[in-house]
Amino acid sequence: MKTITVSRRARMLNALLKQALEENLILKTEDGHEFVLAEIEDFDREIELTRQNGELMRLLDSRGQEKATISLAEARAQLGVEKKLRANKNGR
Repeated sequence: MKTITVSRRARMLNALLKQALEENLILKTEDGHEFVLAEIEDFDREIELTRQNGELMRLLDSRGQEKATISLAEARAQLGVEKKLRANKNGR
């Protein structure tokens, strides 16, 4: 794990760190990636509690068994969508 020092000038990040002192946060990017922001001292306890949550562990196990991705052709087939040809830049 890498340690990065946060500048005082990083106002948005410092605001999130301040919130993380009160409760753990899940940060989600626009493309769906999720990250946990937690104080390290509390994080160990959070891991312990998470592991004791049987329902969550079953969900994570089932998600881990899923295929990571599907092809575009498979997605179209599942959705019943046919491939449409797009016009190129010249309008053809």
